[in-house]
Amino acid sequence: MTDIPPAASNQDRSDMQLVERTLAGDQKAFELLVIKYQRRIERLIARFVRDTDLVEDIAQETFIRAYRALHQFRGDAQFYTWLYRIAVNTAKKALSDMRRDPTISESALRGKDDDEENSRPMVELISPETPETIMAAKEIAEAVNAALEALPEDLRTAVTLREMEGLSYEEIAQAMNCPIGTVRSRIFRAREAISQRIKPMLENRSGKRW
Repeated sequence: MTDIPPAASNQDRSDMQLVERTLAGDQKAFELLVIKYQRRIERLIARFVRDTDLVEDIAQETFIRAYRALHQFRGDAQFYTWLYRIAVNTAKKALSDMRRDPTISESALRGKDDDEENSRPMVELISPETPETIMAAKEIAEAVNAALEALPEDLRTAVTLREMEGLSYEEIAQAMNCPIGTVRSRIFRAREAISQRIKPMLENRSGKRW
């Protein structure tokens, strides 16, 4: 049985207990882990692939891979951080496979109808809701998402885990299997790229009230 660190949170302990029960043959325990993290994993994958059916397929593949590799989980990191790493790698592989398949359209990769949750801007603007400000906020949100889509994969993943999923730098480093310094650099570069994309839009409206 894997030792649970004394300082582990209640969530960590609960996850580890479910992992141990799964390894002992309790399939219901793994189902509980799937239920607990499915929505978060799908939300993460939707940042890479917006087609709902593809998101669900990749999420399912993520949990299948996690189940098969569960014996490798030792509790050194939080379970969802470990799971996120598998999700990111699975999404990357799926994207690579799809881009090599000529029958897969660009709309399937980037999405035809982004739902509100998946298309929300990284920074939400607070302003009086006039038709003008609503339109301006929508334009900026679209620019932010376009800038996010245009980022290299490693930068997009890092800033997504930080800004959309709220992971700490340490958790992102574990999920992406890289040093914390690299994570900080990637997030800084991603924010700079996005800032440069929307800066002209903000400057053009500098004289207007938001």
